[in-house]
Amino acid sequence: MNDDTLNRIAEALERMAPRGAVAPDFDGADAFVWHSDPDRLVPVTKVSRVDLDLLLGVDRSRDTLLANTVQFARGYPANNALLWGARGMGKSSLVKAVHAEVLRQDLSLKIVELQREDLPSIGRLLDLLRGSAHRFLLFCDDLSFSHDDQHYKSLKAVLDGGIEGRPENVLFYATSNRRHLMPRDMIENERSSAINPGEAVEEKVSLSDRFGLWLGFHPCSQDDYLAMIRGYCDHHGVTIDDDTLWAEAIEWQATRGGRSGRVAWQFFCDLAGRHGVRLRD
Repeated sequence: MNDDTLNRIAEALERMAPRGAVAPDFDGADAFVWHSDPDRLVPVTKVSRVDLDLLLGVDRSRDTLLANTVQFARGYPANNALLWGARGMGKSSLVKAVHAEVLRQDLSLKIVELQREDLPSIGRLLDLLRGSAHRFLLFCDDLSFSHDDQHYKSLKAVLDGGIEGRPENVLFYATSNRRHLMPRDMIENERSSAINPGEAVEEKVSLSDRFGLWLGFHPCSQDDYLAMIRGYCDHHGVTIDDDTLWAEAIEWQATRGGRSGRVAWQFFCDLAGRHGVRLRD
């Protein structure tokens, strides 16, 4: 090949190579969403969330997570957190509400949401955030891993940080329905078929151990369920007497086959619509 041909090949390869993400104006927003292929941080002008005071039945988890987040926002050491447990009990809502409360206290903290499918690109995201003067809360909702899923190895980059260490200005929160981020039957199957059962799933199970905070969420009682709905009514200005509210709310939960914070919110949305009440920001 002559020099001209080699130069054309080099130029073509350069055009095909993925370009590194450019950091956005972090002063322009408090929330961002991470996308890969191509890598980019997209600002979110309005975050979908509820007030912290409206999250009932999770007092201990609320106080613990808020204290840990405020600690981090003030520049002190803090722990990565795994919020695990029952579906629809406000795990992701709590993360977003805590972030809003930190901002309300005039502390600077950026929240960056990423999907489980984008975990392989998390190293590139950390490189983008590492040199910033801002502090970042990375948030991954509904995190779990299946039998042949290798994404969990990428997560270690943010939990442990490898040779560089986790950036001092980055914290990671995740929600999951599973305490160990993998199905129980998968753990038992691998243990029963392994030469050394104790080590068969140690790498995956130990991933959850890398979170300094484990916050458990459990199914709510009927009293908590009704209190959530009453709190939404009072906050958004829906006028209804207790007897009618309780009867309709209990009938709604019966049709859903259970109760949770999510079911309470879904009932309230139906109730507010029937009463012609718009939801407040």
